Order: sequence, then structure tokens, then C-alpha cells
Amino acid sequence: MNIVGIDLGTTNSLISVFTDDGPELIPNALGDFLTPSAVGLSGKGQVLVGQAAKDRLVTHPQLTQSRFKRYMGTNWGQKLGRKHYRAEDLSALVLGSLKADAEAHLGAPVERAIISVPAYFNDVQRKATMAAGQIAGLKVERLINEPTAAALAYGLNDKDGESTFLVVDLGGGTFDVSILEMFDGVMEVRASAGDAFLGGEDFTDVVTKHFAEKLDVNLDKFSAKKAAMLRDLADQAKAKLSSEHEVSFKFIDDKSNEQTLSLTRNKFEELTEGLLKKLRHPIQRAVMDAGLRAENIDQVVLVGGATRMPVVRSLIARMFKTFPVHNINPDHVIAMGAAVQAGLVSRHSALDDIVMTDVCPFTLGTEVAIEIARGQHENGHFQPIIERNTVIPVSRSVRNATIHKGQTQLNLRIFQGEAPRVNNNVFLGQVNVSIPKNNKEHEAVDIRFTYDVSGVLEVLVEVLSTKEVSRLVIEGNPGALTKSEIDARFKELDKLKVHPRDETVNVAFTARLAKAYENHLGDTRAEIQHMITVFEAVLARQNKHEITETREEIEPHLKAFEDRSIF
Repeated sequence: MNIVGIDLGTTNSLISVFTDDGPELIPNALGDFLTPSAVGLSGKGQVLVGQAAKDRLVTHPQLTQSRFKRYMGTNWGQKLGRKHYRAEDLSALVLGSLKADAEAHLGAPVERAIISVPAYFNDVQRKATMAAGQIAGLKVERLINEPTAAALAYGLNDKDGESTFLVVDLGGGTFDVSILEMFDGVMEVRASAGDAFLGGEDFTDVVTKHFAEKLDVNLDKFSAKKAAMLRDLADQAKAKLSSEHEVSFKFIDDKSNEQTLSLTRNKFEELTEGLLKKLRHPIQRAVMDAGLRAENIDQVVLVGGATRMPVVRSLIARMFKTFPVHNINPDHVIAMGAAVQAGLVSRHSALDDIVMTDVCPFTLGTEVAIEIARGQHENGHFQPIIERNTVIPVSRSVRNATIHKGQTQLNLRIFQGEAPRVNNNVFLGQVNVSIPKNNKEHEAVDIRFTYDVSGVLEVLVEVLSTKEVSRLVIEGNPGALTKSEIDARFKELDKLKVHPRDETVNVAFTARLAKAYENHLGDTRAEIQHMITVFEAVLARQNKHEITETREEIEPHLKAFEDRSIF
């Protein structure tokens, strides 16, 4: 049974499949690969999806919706006719249309899919995307981050080489950036960042506002039809400025007056200066999180239709002092990468030698209270446990203690985000732990987070004095895995749940450092103490890659001290 890859976009959506010849895009009923992400109603109340709905955005804006991907996972809703639709419902209609197109093209039922999401979608937005797929009658095998999908599409062209490349994905409504390394058939995501509310539509909004000012009209007081027409002209202007230096349009206002609207490329760059600044920050953060500098990036890959804008390409070229790559159609590349991921999931023979790793895009942690004065604690602070851009699967642990002596209950709340206060992060779940009453000491608990590639988070809380363990499983893709499948996954990950300091290789290395310290005096002993301090700090961070690197860096110096102590 075919597993399809789907790029569920803000402006357009595509569907694809992996074949013996590689990823293949599937055309819709009109013969186009791009299906507009628009839903509307006809005059007779019939639901329209795709181009038919998009055509009515200008003529019947009150009966048509687009750009709803931005509201995934929120309480946003829109009434079309007599029915109220959430973003998931409208997305499901688009997915259902793609599913029907694929079944017509392949001549077989389509029930399983890989769906792309912005790397910066949080847990709630991802669950909403999963729900949309399920409403459309699809079993969503996996959600794939859009930049990762793009990297898969490009990585296949050079799967035997070694390179570090940055993927800039600017779609209609979202912006993502990821840094990936390709080596020996392994594609490793090093870092991801982005903005779920920044895209090509925002550039169109800026031009629309500029045109309204030129017309000396208040957009809020414009008729819905005229406002939609003005926005359509702004969208056309933005697109044409990718190949022309100046564009002009005729516009008939509400008073039937014809006016000329013009825009130059230089003016467009001036108008969008604020948006370009917003693009820079996630790019800089991704490079910094990956521990790299701009000169360490071998290639910059552009994805998403909005990257066709010269102002965006110019910004990227200036930042990295290289011309970005866009030899695959930026509108198609995510769907092609999703098809590759579908091939990997179905174990297609052509992809046996490709290994994918990904990262956790957001920090995962718990709410803690901190002492602000003697005996006074303040709740609401965020304690990171798995930090953003940690390679997954991963397991991390921390040791906490009860606030009060005699405390018998611990209510552990789990959050996702980057803010120091939990009320600015996304609440994921809560686990309630019974604590034995201890009026003499503060009871200690070990909290362990284990995060799987399927977006499932396991939280284990062990009370040290009783060894009793409480468990909470938070599914990123609810319903995708059965309870037994989840338990089996985390049983396989048991080896990750051993603290690095307790692993044999690190126990032995720590013992060697301690012995060398005992065997030397003076300045040499101080040098060894520094190595011990550095290694213990790295062990506490529980990053196995960093631990291995540090151990290898210290090894020759430690060996020299050991050899010096041999008589």
C-alpha cells in the first residue's frame, strides 16, 4: 500500500509518492502539482477546495477561507455558510482533496501519509495537524519538519559526500531554518529555528497597506470585496517584482474612481525592511545553536515560493557571502522530501543506505519554584531538561527536592518552550506523585525525560527514598501508536536512560583522572583537577557527543601524565 508524502502549505499544498525512479509529484484534477490551500462555498452551498475556492477569494471573500494553517492548534474558527470550521477542519478538506487526487492517479486507495510541518510548530500545532490528517481519513505515519524534508530532497543528490548546509524555508505563512550535516549516507539535523507567524503573506500585507495609503483609504472600512481585490493586486505586485524593477496596476475604488498603483523594487525593499530583520534572527540563532559560524556553511538551500523574492535572496547572500542554491523548484522541494521520507518509512530498496537523525525543535522541561527569600518560594519558573536542538531520540534527567519538609504530594507540570516563565510556554501535561511524609528532610526525586523520534515524550519521576516510579506519556502524534507500541519503543531506549556518568567508559575514565590526581603534586595536580572539573561539567550536561569529544581531547594529556608517573 502506498505511503504518500504531503506538503500541507499555507498558500499551496502538494502530494507525492516515492517510486523506483525517486520522488514523484502527483498532479491534481486540473493537471497542476500545486493545489491552493483554500476552501470556500459555491452559490449552492457546495464545498469548494483548491483553485475553485481560490478563484472566489476576490469575488466572494465572505464565503472563502485561506491562510488557515497559521491558526492550527488555536481556538480560531470561521463560519462558512451555516457551518463553523476550525483550522483543522479546513486543512482536512485540503488533505481530503489531495488524497482523492492521489487515489485517482495511482489507481489504489491511499490511507497512510507523511505530512510536513514547520520545524517551529509546537506540540499543540503538531497535534492539530495530526487531527486534520485523521479527519481526512489518513493514518499519519510521521510528521516531518519542512526544512528536513527539503534537505532530504537535496541530500539524495550527494548522498556519498560530506557537507554542512543550511535550509531557508520561507513559505506563505511560516519561516523555518535548519542546519544539517551530510556524511557517509547519514543526514544529521544540527539545529532548527524559525517563526510560525512569518511568511510571504506578511510581505503581501505590507504592500496592501502601502497601496491603501496611496489610495487614502482605511482598509477596515473598505468593502470586503474591494479589500480582497486590493490584496490580490498587492500579491501580484510582489510576485512580478521578482523579475521586474517596477510594476503598475489600475484600481477602481468604492467610488468607481480609477487610480494607478505603482511599486518599485527599491520601495518594496524599504517597505519590508522590518520583515527582513525578523528573518535574520532565527538564522543567526540556528547557526549559533549548531556551534558554527557563517563560513562553516557549505551550501545555503532556498525552499518555499517566498524565497523567489530578490530581497530575500539578497539578504541570504549577504549573510553567508555565497549565492544560495535553488535548482529544485522551491514550491516542490518539501513535497519531494516528504516522498523520500515515505520511502524510508516503507523501507524502499533504493533508500536502504540513508540514515536520518533529527532534533527536538523546542526545549522540554518542568515548572519549579525558586527561593526568593529565606523560606519564601516563587512558583512558575521553567526548568529545562531536554534543550532545543538536542539530537533525538534522547534521555535526560535532573534531581529535584520538595519545597517543604513533610510535603506529601508533588504536582509536576511539563512545558515546552524557551521562556524563563512557564506561563509563556506551552503546557503539555501533569503527573502527580505521592511523597512519603518526612518532617526532618526534603524528599528528593529524579525526573527523567525521554523523547522519541515519533514525538512521544515519556516522563518518569522516581522518589529516591521509596524507589517508587510515576510515569506519564505525552504523545506528539496521539493515536499513531498503541500503548504496547509505545512501551516497546521506550524499552528499546532503556540504554539511553543510564546517566552518562554511570556508563562503563566514563566511570573508567573518571577513575583514571582521580588516580592521576593522586599520583602528582603541585602545578601538575592543578592541571589534572581542571580536567576533572571540565569532564564532570560535561557529564552533567548529558550530551553524549560532547562527552565523547571532551574525553578524546583530554585523553592525550592524561596519557602523558600517566606515562610520567611510571618508574
